[in-house]
Amino acid sequence: MSEETYTTNLDSCNPSDCASCTANCSSAGGKNQGTIPNVPNPTIKLTLDDDSVLECAVLTTFPVEDFGEYIALVPLNENGKNKDGETYLFRYAEEGDNPVVSNIEREDEYMAAAEAFHDFIANLKSEEELSKEDEK
Repeated sequence: MSEETYTTNLDSCNPSDCASCTANCSSAGGKNQGTIPNVPNPTIKLTLDDDSVLECAVLTTFPVEDFGEYIALVPLNENGKNKDGETYLFRYAEEGDNPVVSNIEREDEYMAAAEAFHDFIANLKSEEELSKEDEK
């Protein structure tokens, strides 16, 4: 991906809501906070170095202490699917109401973002755990 930043309009709640939501809104998992909502993810289109365009689903945004906010994107194939589980991490910011995605250039910054994302994924609840909580 080139070094410029990319912006897009996302037609749903702020993606960072899912990572740190305290509003208990239904699109962020309702009472099941800390889970990836079972709703279609917004997408973003990235222009790569060769000028091709790659559509990605926004998985979540998340903070990284001492570095800032980051976004996890899942690349989609021509059918809108991702079968290999690959995930891309980028810096995330907002300019006005527009999200801005940019490359992570430093290795220490990338490693901190990758560790924070890993922790986020490790703390997600499974569908089975959510069903048990619903029964209570």
